[in-house]
Amino acid sequence: MRDVLRNLNQHGERWLLLVFYSMIVATIASEVVRRFGLNYSSIWGEEIARYSFIYLAWIGASAAVRERAHIRIDVILNYLPVRGQAGIYLLGDTAMVILAVVAFYWSLHPIITSLEYGSVTHGLRISQVWFTAAVPLGFAMILFRLAQSINRDVRDLWHGRPVFTGNKLFD
Repeated sequence: MRDVLRNLNQHGERWLLLVFYSMIVATIASEVVRRFGLNYSSIWGEEIARYSFIYLAWIGASAAVRERAHIRIDVILNYLPVRGQAGIYLLGDTAMVILAVVAFYWSLHPIITSLEYGSVTHGLRISQVWFTAAVPLGFAMILFRLAQSINRDVRDLWHGRPVFTGNKLFD
């Protein structure tokens, strides 16, 4: 069980990103063939691609928090000692926690409204809750990754190790 959880922690977002990206590609490709080859299109294809992209974005944000791959200006960090770098990262993660908690709270309102009124999507005719849940789910995943990041930084700071600076896109 421990190996499953470790594997899920390390690769969970990657697998979800792969699933949602594949759904987008497959849906758009089939819609192109249907529209231009068969002269027929569906309303549900556009909805699947749109909602898959929304989930893709929020899961990707969580993965970026895990890898510290968000866009940032880190010129000053290179000149700080290890403790200063850890302090800056902890300050940034704390500010992001506050933002994510507030955003998580306010993103629950559309779900409650959708449940109250029983709203459904136009093409798929399924509950809108499944798609409005992407935002609070994304913020919950971000909060989980931020807790891991803060824990990692505090441990590194306590043991005098250099903090995890993240994976850079271009080096």
